[in-house]
Amino acid sequence: MDEQTTTGTTDDGTAQTPLTRMAHGAGCGCKLAPGVLADLLSGLPGVSDPDVLVGTETLDDAGVYRIADDTAIVGTLDFFTPLVDDPETFGAIAATNAMSDVFAMGGTPLFGLAITGYPKDGDREVLAAILRGGAAAAAREGFPVLGGHTIDDPEPKYGLAVVGRVDPADLTTNAAGRPGDVLVLTKALGTGVAVAAARNGIVGAAHETAVALMLRSNRDAAAAAHSAGVRCVTDVTGFGLAGHLRQLVAASGVGAAVRIDRLPPIFGVLELIAEGHLAGAVERNRAHFGQWVDLQGAVDPHAATLMFDPQTSGGLLIACPRDRFETLMTELGRRGVTGHPIGQLIAEPVGRIGVISPLQAPPPTPDVGAM
Repeated sequence: MDEQTTTGTTDDGTAQTPLTRMAHGAGCGCKLAPGVLADLLSGLPGVSDPDVLVGTETLDDAGVYRIADDTAIVGTLDFFTPLVDDPETFGAIAATNAMSDVFAMGGTPLFGLAITGYPKDGDREVLAAILRGGAAAAAREGFPVLGGHTIDDPEPKYGLAVVGRVDPADLTTNAAGRPGDVLVLTKALGTGVAVAAARNGIVGAAHETAVALMLRSNRDAAAAAHSAGVRCVTDVTGFGLAGHLRQLVAASGVGAAVRIDRLPPIFGVLELIAEGHLAGAVERNRAHFGQWVDLQGAVDPHAATLMFDPQTSGGLLIACPRDRFETLMTELGRRGVTGHPIGQLIAEPVGRIGVISPLQAPPPTPDVGAM
């Protein structure tokens, strides 16, 4: 699918406004602030059902419910406002983003249900194209969209609830990290920056790369992690690398050390950051998650900002045991996935992320290669 602007006409014959101009935010950057969400979740009643394998306590990617000794159901829901103007591309990105939560839990999607908001007097062919894009993305990954729900909404929104299955023995969570695990990221960072720049009229190679990355499924990355025997995985979306890594270290009871020069930016996004093209969610993420991030020494401020950039359909963040690291990298490469080692988990301080420059001494645990 090529990204393009589709205008069309509304029911009264006027030109259809480009999708991105109909929304206040874009993609996963339109999430509520993480601090607000944390407060809301803290007021929910606890769950004591022993068949709930993953609930809200660890802020993981999906809920998991056991229905037999060897079978559990994985359920997730994700939707957002347009981040590109081409409706089929928007639908495909939203569907790819939603299914990623199932892959991150080690599961296989079974079916999806669409969630859609669209103005009642909008161009119906644009809406049909959004739905087609989402259904086609799901079909490419081997599962159907069986139905859904639509509402009249002046701001377009689309996504999927995805139901999958997993053997509890193969479940991967954000709570299984251990000191010494190598942190591997499977997609470059900067989709939020590239989308923000496009909304400001800067559409170039960074945006083209971002769209291609957002359309790429995490199925192969998850399969590689499974083949390597990894148990700790999460995906990087609206809370940025810093936010999802903070959730991982808090759930696992460990800390993390990240080398700032090992972060993989989409080519050109650091320059876009320097020019001020930031998604609104960057500062919301920084305000909440920054309290657990320790910038040590001469850390490039633009690269540090990249850690808080909201990713849409971002890569997997894998915490791989050191003795399985080479196997993981081989399995990723065999499937055409680039693995970026960015740091490691450490015993303490628990729940904190230390970000170091290449000029500093490595953290007080064994190195990984040149880390």
